[in-house]
Order: sequence, then structure tokens, then C-alpha cells
Amino acid sequence: MKTKNLIQLSVILVSAIALSFTSCKKDAIDKGTADPASLVQLSSDENNVEGVMNDAEGDITSVMSNNAGLKSTAWLPCNATLDSLAVANDTVTMYITYNGLTCNGKHNRTGQIEIKKKVGTHWEVAGATIIYKYINYMVTRVATGKSITLNGTKTFVNVNGGHRWQVGTAITSYVEKVSGSMQASFDNGTSRTWNVARLLTYTGTPGQIVLSIDGFGSDGEFQNLVVWGTNRQDEVFYTQITQSVVCRQACDWDPCAGVKIHQIPSDNKSATITFGFDDNNQAITGDNCPTRYRVDWQRNNKSGTSYLPL
Repeated sequence: MKTKNLIQLSVILVSAIALSFTSCKKDAIDKGTADPASLVQLSSDENNVEGVMNDAEGDITSVMSNNAGLKSTAWLPCNATLDSLAVANDTVTMYITYNGLTCNGKHNRTGQIEIKKKVGTHWEVAGATIIYKYINYMVTRVATGKSITLNGTKTFVNVNGGHRWQVGTAITSYVEKVSGSMQASFDNGTSRTWNVARLLTYTGTPGQIVLSIDGFGSDGEFQNLVVWGTNRQDEVFYTQITQSVVCRQACDWDPCAGVKIHQIPSDNKSATITFGFDDNNQAITGDNCPTRYRVDWQRNNKSGTSYLPL
């Protein structure tokens, strides 16, 4: 009788252990459904695209600020050429053609940027406006070998006049406004359309220029959007800047401070991006330059934190 009872007890214990194990396994699976991969990928993609846009817009303003004539090449982007001007009706068109590394050696670029302006437009005048287009503009990050290709058209406005290079000398601030849409093609073969609405403010002194980036786009209930569209998973996303993203010239224009929020409403998930961290995942101080940024993600009732390299 005792033996029978012991056997029954053993069966009960084994069943309980098995049930407990199954429950733990189920919890692990449930936690897995909160995998932040798409949010982390989105934040990485968006950060890379912003760096690509910063470089391109710097090249454009360099071209637009050239007062020495097309025969001068000192102001040209590294490993790029400027095609001869073409004038049709009241529009001037020029092309920057890329074939090599950026000046800082971080990116390799191919493709073109087309710039159109009205005849008589002078970039230093407040409100001066140009239209530019990415044409198979492919940028490969040297550190990772990952590339992104952009196509699309944007409007570029010099809000308060002057030139970038005059900040801290002839002018105290210089403001640009960029809006439009572009198709971003990623390494995994997907292509997505992103809308852009960026306000860029330059202040500081020569050699110590500071760039502050804000979003001015809107779509439905979402305000202060800097980019929005669909991510690699074909999910609609919205990226807001809630605290100006600050980039310093002394840190090679890497984002040193600021907060963005990525939201994907269809899947009830979001990520808050905070810039300004070092290799030890600690907030930078003083004049130190960042190497990483923090991603605080949330999906339903699950959440977590990741640190990503710039």
C-alpha cells in the first residue's frame, strides 16, 4: 500500500515539475514576443540615415556657398565632382557626383545629388530655397560594411540667411529647414519611403560649432516629427524629437545629447532614444565625445534597455 502511495506521489511530483517547467518555458516565449529587434533596427537605421543626410546637406551648402567660381575645387566634398551648370528657362541645375570616401573616412559614397535653384537665387539671402534630389545615392559605413541607398526629393531653405561658415564670426546663428520624402533601400533588399521634416540650427564659434536638430513635421495626432514612414518590417512608424538632438563639430558631428521617440502604433510598441553615452554605457560629461546611445524600448507590458554604437 505504501509502495502504491509512493508511486502516486512520484507521479504527482513529476507532473508538477513538468507543469512548472512548461510554465517557465511559456514565460520565456512570452518574453520573447517583446523582442525589441525591430525597434533597435529602426533606431539604428534612422540614426544612420540622419548622419547620411547631415553629410549630404553639408556638401550642398558648401556648393551653394562657393563664391570662387566653378574652377575652384578646395570647397568641393572629398572624392566628388561638380558637373557643369545647366540652365533651362529660369532654373539652374548642377550635379554632385560621388565616388569614394568622405573627408572623415567614415563612409564610402557613390551616386549623385541633383541641385536645382532659380536663376538669381543667392544662398546667403534669408528665405533662399533650392530643390535637391538623391539619385541612387549609396552610402556604405566603413566600420560595418553596411550600406543604404537613397532616392527622393527635398526642399532646402536657408531660413535666416548667411552661410554655415560665418557662424561665430559674421552671424551668431544659421538655420536650415529641410522637408520632403525619400526611398531608403536597405541591405536586406527592402525599400521603404520615409518623410522628413528637419530644422537645423548652428551656433557656437569656429572649430566649436554646435548643431541642434528638431522636427517640425506632423501627421494626425503626431507632432514634432523628424521622420516618419515604414520600417524594414513594413510597419508604420513615427519619430519625434522631444529634446533637441545636439551634435558637436569637435565630436565629428556625432549626436552628444537629445531625445527621440520612435512609435509603432499598430503593434503598441515604442522606443525612447537618448544620446550621449560612452563605451561603458555611462552618460558623457564635459567635452567628452559619445560612442554609444541608449534605447529604452516598450511593447505592451514588456520593456528593456539596449545600448548601440554610433
